[in-house]
Amino acid sequence: MQQDKRGILHVIDISDLPNRQNLVELLLSRADRRGTAPFLWAKRGGAWQSLSWAETVRQICNLAEALRAMGLGPGDRVLLVSENRPEWLIADFAIMAAGCVTVPAYVTNTERDHLHVLDNSGARAVIVANDKLAKPLLSAVLRSSRADHVIGIEPLRMGQTGSFEYHDWARLVEGDGVAARAAVDERIASIGREDLACIIYTSGTGGAPRGVMQHHGAILCNVDGAARILAEDFGLDDEVFLSFLPLSHAYEHTGGQMLPIGCGAQIYYSEGLEKLASNIEEVRPTIMVVVPRLFEVLRTRIMKQIEKQGKLANYLMDRAVGIGTLKAQGRRRLRDLPIGAVIDRALRPKIRSRFGGRLKAMVSGGAPLNPDIGVFFDAMGLTMLQGYGQTEAGPVISCNRPKVGLKMDTVGPPMHGVEVRIAEDGEILVRGELVMHGYWQNDAETAKALKDGWLHTGDIGHLDAKGRIVITDRKKDMIVNDKGDNVSPQKIEGMLTLQPEIAQAMVIGDKRPYLVGLVVPDGEWALEWARANGEKFDMRALQELPAFRTAVRGAIDRVNQDLSVIEKVRQFTFADVAFSIENEEMTPSLKIRRHKLKERYGERMDALYRS
Repeated sequence: MQQDKRGILHVIDISDLPNRQNLVELLLSRADRRGTAPFLWAKRGGAWQSLSWAETVRQICNLAEALRAMGLGPGDRVLLVSENRPEWLIADFAIMAAGCVTVPAYVTNTERDHLHVLDNSGARAVIVANDKLAKPLLSAVLRSSRADHVIGIEPLRMGQTGSFEYHDWARLVEGDGVAARAAVDERIASIGREDLACIIYTSGTGGAPRGVMQHHGAILCNVDGAARILAEDFGLDDEVFLSFLPLSHAYEHTGGQMLPIGCGAQIYYSEGLEKLASNIEEVRPTIMVVVPRLFEVLRTRIMKQIEKQGKLANYLMDRAVGIGTLKAQGRRRLRDLPIGAVIDRALRPKIRSRFGGRLKAMVSGGAPLNPDIGVFFDAMGLTMLQGYGQTEAGPVISCNRPKVGLKMDTVGPPMHGVEVRIAEDGEILVRGELVMHGYWQNDAETAKALKDGWLHTGDIGHLDAKGRIVITDRKKDMIVNDKGDNVSPQKIEGMLTLQPEIAQAMVIGDKRPYLVGLVVPDGEWALEWARANGEKFDMRALQELPAFRTAVRGAIDRVNQDLSVIEKVRQFTFADVAFSIENEEMTPSLKIRRHKLKERYGERMDALYRS
């Protein structure tokens, strides 16, 4: 049951999800049942303010008809560039309600990135949030001469518009929306599950981004599968989602926007990563969609906070993790019951309170999760589900779930409506409505990815006895040494970054006798080391000190103790700066861009084999 601000109870029913024909129809059906209940929340003037379901639909329908009045028609692409906010969802659904196709773009895109997406997609219009985001975008629009219309969510400081016409958002969403709603209802009646909903560009870990064609049915299939897990394993109630991963990423687009709609949930839009911790405590979400890198950061912060609380707190944390490790191995000891009870009363409530106190589950996706991270959060009393997927599959393929049994070195069984099989070479193949229709204007890459109805994921893995997917590595990222042995770089990099001395790492060794690493030291650890050793805190200068290098080498040696001979990192070098989105060495979903790092540091890493 769900209760709105007027005290009216609504039954949360997800049984209609398989029968919905498009995403707009799904939203309208939910809004008709919830009326003036709060839906979208954002912080304005220091206070959380909401838009109701009804108000959201009014703006969507008015904007949809405004797009039609501009001359946009069925299948026309509209680029959307905005940080996470209610207007992102309104724009996305208005574009689809107009019969057009949404093309989300990352707010971190450079002018060159925008130019690629504009030229490749052929977008006829762009919607942009503010002047800051408009600066690189409008330069690309002028160079491309593709878009005829630019819409500013916030008023843009415009001089001459040149080849495009400028529109102010506030004027486009004006009106009671009655006639606009009728027009939208009539139009979407002809939009089916096979029709194109959006073109989401991959984050470019291996080169130029490709436009993945996601149809309405692909996303609806994902929403249905994920909603079933929530309903069957946790029970659907008055769910609250906190949206902070980029909505231009398929994971957040489906998991942080479409899934809440399917569940009739409220969505709060975070103020950003720097305010995420306070937002979590204020919003008290029930579901969080997160990437592994954030879990690693949160784990480090929790451990440092507990370290400052004295011997008892540290003892309880160590015992909790030890018990959690045994639990992950399927082992339990009667002698742990008394201390487990103490941990339940003295430690876990404090940790849960930092996450709002009513969190049902945190869902990790977008990149592989180190099992030790999962064990840690489970030991702290927080349920974490690792999911698996890719943009080409809606994007969610599978997810761990308590009903089947949580096992942190798996990504769970395939979701409802998803078929998985393992090819002879170990590649994971996927079939079902969730699979994309192909890459936009890229038949060659489409033919490589889709064969006989099966999506070739490029991931290597197998199914365990309970049908859960176990991923060993990316097929294309797999290191094959000079003896023909296969090595998983992501596994080793994940282990390295769990060390307090190391913030980021990349290993290479293809066609080589052993592995070498590129390391970014952890800033907080380096600061503490400098103080303890009487050195000035200057990261570049510290890296020149033999003692500092020896300390980092010690972290690598600890990891090597748990690795096989072929996996050990024999030599390493320091990176000049941290990997970041801004220097294009990380994607917006915080995966490392190996090809960019190899371009910058390739010669330096190659030299390690000659030292």
